[in-house]
Amino acid sequence: MKTSIFLISLLFCTPVFAQKKIIQKLISNEHDTARNSSFLPLPTFGYSQERGAEFGIGAIYSYYMDRNDTLNRSSNFILNASYSTKGIYNLNLKGDLWTKNNDHHILGDLRFKEIPFNFYGIGNNTLETNADKLVQSFFRGTAEVEKRISPNLYTGVSIGVEKYSFKDEVVGGIFDLNNYTSKNGGSVGFFGVSQSFDTRNSNNYPTKGFYGRISVQYLPNIDSKLNYNGVITKVNLRNFSTITNKLVLGIQGYFNHVGGKNTPFFLLPQLGNDELMRGYYTGRYRDKNLAAFQAELRYRYNSRFGFVAFAGAGNVYGVDKLKLSNLKPNYGGGLRYFFDPEKGLSIRVDYGIGEKLPNEKRQSGLYISLAEAF
Repeated sequence: MKTSIFLISLLFCTPVFAQKKIIQKLISNEHDTARNSSFLPLPTFGYSQERGAEFGIGAIYSYYMDRNDTLNRSSNFILNASYSTKGIYNLNLKGDLWTKNNDHHILGDLRFKEIPFNFYGIGNNTLETNADKLVQSFFRGTAEVEKRISPNLYTGVSIGVEKYSFKDEVVGGIFDLNNYTSKNGGSVGFFGVSQSFDTRNSNNYPTKGFYGRISVQYLPNIDSKLNYNGVITKVNLRNFSTITNKLVLGIQGYFNHVGGKNTPFFLLPQLGNDELMRGYYTGRYRDKNLAAFQAELRYRYNSRFGFVAFAGAGNVYGVDKLKLSNLKPNYGGGLRYFFDPEKGLSIRVDYGIGEKLPNEKRQSGLYISLAEAF
């Protein structure tokens, strides 16, 4: 089970009068009609067998570039920094900006982490008994700019670089005994183009509208040790429908393909995370292609609290063919707390359940994160 816990501790070391104001702000059902900026610090604690006890701090800052334009989407910055008792550390800064009139959409991601994880092999039939503990050091820097060319159509360009290195902590394990491509890691860079169509009424908590995006990224051979160049193609389709004034149905279809010869194993799409195919350990299944579908019923009890139920199916393929009979199911539910009701920004707690294989425990995962899954 993957566990990560976010604790709100805004009340610690704060005067009593200020505490009361914070409590009133966090539980009030009133909307911020002035469309003010918001800032929420999130001290964090987590524990897992691989990481040990993990401590850190996170924060989200959200604002409108044009407060007078009710159609202007919110811009968000998210920071997370953590360190564990086993020397694991993570630093991540993400930006998601919408300019005036939503004419430009600018995204940035800067991340550095060192983290242990279990590697099970490649394909959709890996076994729990093959788990091989690796330690990954990872750096990523990406930037993307999309320009609106019609009311709902955006064309974008992107650029980025990633660097990986790995340490195998199990001698004679599946990773050690097999000749996986680029086992020691390496560097990749990319530049790409994207096209999206977006009619959603919100980028944080949409209740109606469609979002479709296709991106193609070319990876030239910048690392002679990898000797890799290829193309990564992603398709992301989402639709949201209002059933009642409190109930929304969201559906998503997702496809990810990595092409080219000598594909590094660390670039292969991985099934399972806190956004897609919740309930599966990230990387339990990985291959050159990933296809998944999910649906989510969202019930917003009031402006502050909500509930969700979700279900989906998906798989990776390449080593094995994609068949309907081989699709892996997932389902689950969760809670939502909206710390900024006007912008639709939330903290979510989800529990996902996956498949039950012979002689293994049923796969499942607990996720506590910022923002909606999709």
